Amino acid sequence: MESPLKALIARHAQPGAVTWIGLRPARRAPLVACARAEVGETGLTGDHGTSQKRAVTLLQAEHLPVIGAMLGRTPVTPEELRRNLVVSGINLSALKNRQLRIGGVVLEVTGICAPCSRMEEILGPGGYSAVRGHGGWCARVLQGGEIKRGDAVMPLTSGAPA
Repeated sequence: MESPLKALIARHAQPGAVTWIGLRPARRAPLVACARAEVGETGLTGDHGTSQKRAVTLLQAEHLPVIGAMLGRTPVTPEELRRNLVVSGINLSALKNRQLRIGGVVLEVTGICAPCSRMEEILGPGGYSAVRGHGGWCARVLQGGEIKRGDAVMPLTSGAPA
């Protein structure tokens, strides 16, 4: 029998959606926004990716205006934060250590994507602190495929096949 807390943790009000996709062709290179991307074991094709554990980086769209507000400005852009996918409508924090399906891809959210010192360079003084807790999540690829803007972000139930 499932505990009441476990049932609450597994429940989501609605699926999320991919609102933006970006590729980092090289370290420090400008991001390239795209409508779709092919995803393999090490991340998005055309992205310089760092490791299997950090193959794909995800950012909550709802955090863009929060980070901007902490900097006293308009919302930051996905390009400034250098993440691969921006999703809206579902709490990524609630998906840590969980699997999710986006288009034909299955990811496992592995941990927080901490900001780097470059946030000060990109966002100005206080940029690093503004991003802390809002910088997104890392994921590893369990099943490759295609992701496109507008795809649903669906958590998979525990024990469900990928």
